[in-house]
Amino acid sequence: MSVVLSTERYLAQPGVRPAERNVEIAAGEDGAVSVRPGQGRAGVLAMPAPVNAHDHGYGIRTLDFGLLDDALETWIPGLRVRPATDPYLEALVSFGRLLQAGCYATMHCHNSLNVDSLVEEAGAVARAARDSGIRLGLSCPLLDASPWIYGDVEALRGLAGEEQWAHLSGMLPSYAPVSVQIEAVEQVAKEHAGHGVDVQYGPIGPQWASDALLEAVAEASHASGRRIHMHLLESPRQRQWLDQRFPGGIVRHLADIGFLSPRLAVAHGVQLRPDECELLAEYGVTVVTNPSANLRLRSGVAPLETLKKAGTKFAIGLDGTGFDDDQDIWRELRLAWLLHGGRTLEPALSEADLFEAVTARGAAVINQPTAGDIVTVDYGTLTRDALFDDLDEARVLLARMTAAHVIDLVVAGRHVVQDGVIRTFDFDTARSELAAQARTQLPRLETERGIARQLADLIRRYYRDWESQAAR
Repeated sequence: MSVVLSTERYLAQPGVRPAERNVEIAAGEDGAVSVRPGQGRAGVLAMPAPVNAHDHGYGIRTLDFGLLDDALETWIPGLRVRPATDPYLEALVSFGRLLQAGCYATMHCHNSLNVDSLVEEAGAVARAARDSGIRLGLSCPLLDASPWIYGDVEALRGLAGEEQWAHLSGMLPSYAPVSVQIEAVEQVAKEHAGHGVDVQYGPIGPQWASDALLEAVAEASHASGRRIHMHLLESPRQRQWLDQRFPGGIVRHLADIGFLSPRLAVAHGVQLRPDECELLAEYGVTVVTNPSANLRLRSGVAPLETLKKAGTKFAIGLDGTGFDDDQDIWRELRLAWLLHGGRTLEPALSEADLFEAVTARGAAVINQPTAGDIVTVDYGTLTRDALFDDLDEARVLLARMTAAHVIDLVVAGRHVVQDGVIRTFDFDTARSELAAQARTQLPRLETERGIARQLADLIRRYYRDWESQAAR
């Protein structure tokens, strides 16, 4: 099976060479792409489709369940208000938004922390990926430390009244033994990997993992060849706490236990130091940057220029919290381009750097094929008032492209999006059904909202003490 696209411009390597003009592109199920001269559909530009290399699959987006942007640590408690909807439908709606934006693949960091239901829920997510047509990296969560604060959660007791703490502490999560969690990931892979789905170990982050868990994941990855996808050094408070826990540096510790390898991708990396960037480069690790999320959760700006100088590979992800909350990978790409342009006559990152990050580098993170899946965009509308026809197409895309300009998306030799409409499932019906499911839970969510506010208040007071001490 293959699809033939007629296009006025084919930008096979954005930022490297200009587009070929007036061609027909045959995109096959096996990932093969052939190009031949043709009439060319006026105003249409084709290129390798982008990848969302880090996400959480929010069908109901965070703002929709009342979670407003905040500092990361005080934002996290609000995730408990997330409605418990059908995991298949939740993933399907999330994937639909990405397909409409032209993404052919995504990294889904699964949100459930219940190991007993992981295999079943992962199966629902994998089925949603196959039904929708998106290629999927499925990161299975692993942790064994409370996500409320970094370190001993008992530190919150002194900030709460006795009655309040007795109520809240009863809600502290418990975790299965590390070996049981690893076995669950292997079972997910056994049952659901393949046919466009790559299952990966997903330790949430070193601040929520014991040494035993990190070492077990490193060993399991080495033995199986399975990739690892993990958050790393996202916020300033993570940097501060991890420096206390690992005086030699968390990245050096990960290297010492065999955790670093080309099989590893780490999200965010906002607080990375130059020496750590060099160490990640030495081991072939990829950093997935999330510009919008880093700004929205007050984490800062990732050191992409330093990563490039060190030779560290990087990709781009939306993290479920894009700039306009619309999962628009093109706007995310533009934000990265503008944030990391630098101040010299030449840009600190080139057009080729950014487009490679959002295509080939992202595909490697998700362990999926590159270049065989094609997106077409309405380039004629982007350049409707242009006086010259020889503009660098990559620069035009970086300046003006949005999800609204996507025309077609071809994945594995079939139209997943055609003329701007998802063809694999009814997105509007799925979104309406998901929203209806969420609304039935409003009484419970109101209660959870109150608990989340209490936790956020305690956590804010806890970290204010950190900031006061740091300022002395």
